[in-house]
Amino acid sequence: MSNTTDRLISPIERQGDEALDLSLRPKSLKEYVGQAKIKENLEIMIAAAKKRGEPIEHILLYGAPGLGKTTLAHVIANETGANIRVTSGPAIEKSGDLAAILTNLEAGDILFIDEIHRLPKTVEEILYPAMEDYALDIIMGKGPSARTLRLDLPKFTIIGATTLASLLSAPLRDRFGVTHHLNFYENSDLEKIIGRSAGILSIDMDADARKEIAQRSRRTPRIANRLLKRVRDYCEVKGDGRVALKDSLEAFKMLEIDELGLDLIDRRILETIIDKFKGGPVGLNTLSAASGEEMETIENIYEPYLMQLGFLDRSPRGRVVTALGYQHLGLKGPGTDKLI
Repeated sequence: MSNTTDRLISPIERQGDEALDLSLRPKSLKEYVGQAKIKENLEIMIAAAKKRGEPIEHILLYGAPGLGKTTLAHVIANETGANIRVTSGPAIEKSGDLAAILTNLEAGDILFIDEIHRLPKTVEEILYPAMEDYALDIIMGKGPSARTLRLDLPKFTIIGATTLASLLSAPLRDRFGVTHHLNFYENSDLEKIIGRSAGILSIDMDADARKEIAQRSRRTPRIANRLLKRVRDYCEVKGDGRVALKDSLEAFKMLEIDELGLDLIDRRILETIIDKFKGGPVGLNTLSAASGEEMETIENIYEPYLMQLGFLDRSPRGRVVTALGYQHLGLKGPGTDKLI
């Protein structure tokens, strides 16, 4: 069974990504590449809040890993001139943990909660009055003598980020005034991101190489920056240090990442369905057992991109490899005598 965080093209943050993301993180909406509609809406909201002299509304950002939710939260803080406090759902285990964070906030501060869908239910319930009324309800004592003490909080903004918006409870979701879905990036935007990152990292790079890296980045900025580093390393060791197209192609051949960003595991999942189940349909549980990958990993990490490419389809009876999937692997399609 593979570890998804060890995959070079995994969108999940891995060791070393945090420092890289921090060094390459844009500071303003102008520097932030992609997500044009979201940027436009945020610019208006921030300008209006500044005009009124109020904090911005609570914001929920959701989308696949690696698309820039944390980066966008920091950009919003920079644009509003607010201090940002960063935490995550799993880190807030008890209601007292959240109370300590909230009581230390100052007027206009931004509290960024990553993986907000993983907040414990008891903690989430304390968040409701904090978000709605800027108040913290503390229960003093137990049993019949228990009483509630309400502490007023300064006006602040919560920015929540999640990869699984469906797991958020309706009461919590409704308390966010603004909700934005981050989409996967176009290759043209990824080329701009790679070009900007190359400039910051002082990498001498050809336009063709930049385009090649963008094409294999699975439409995800985190993967684009990670591939840029690996290709740079290869060119420094095997070439003259300049990131040229020829050396980039050789680097990707060594890394076993094809022209659409598929690696060995992606191809193995498609080949397992084709070889063992005649192209499908096959149930997720059965596919998991046959491929040696966890069901949740297949469903949340591998499938979305394969389905985006049109290589995999979900039917009521299970997963099916499409004609495009056969074609990409250079295999004969079902019921044909030739390569598709």
